[in-house]
Amino acid sequence: MIPCLFNHLGTGEIIVILAVVLLLFGAKRIPELARGIGRGVSSFRQGLNEVADEIDNAEKKKKED
Repeated sequence: MIPCLFNHLGTGEIIVILAVVLLLFGAKRIPELARGIGRGVSSFRQGLNEVADEIDNAEKKKKED
């Protein structure tokens, strides 16, 4: 899903995006920002897995009845 977003970006565009991020957040805050984004993505994936597990369990329970 995400690789499709980056297929249309060229090297120059990526450099401009990185420069804007550097200007907006500063070099010291980028690792903190990346860590926060990583934790958010991890939490989101965990939530999706929990929902999928609940759906699977409900389907199995329904088949047993």
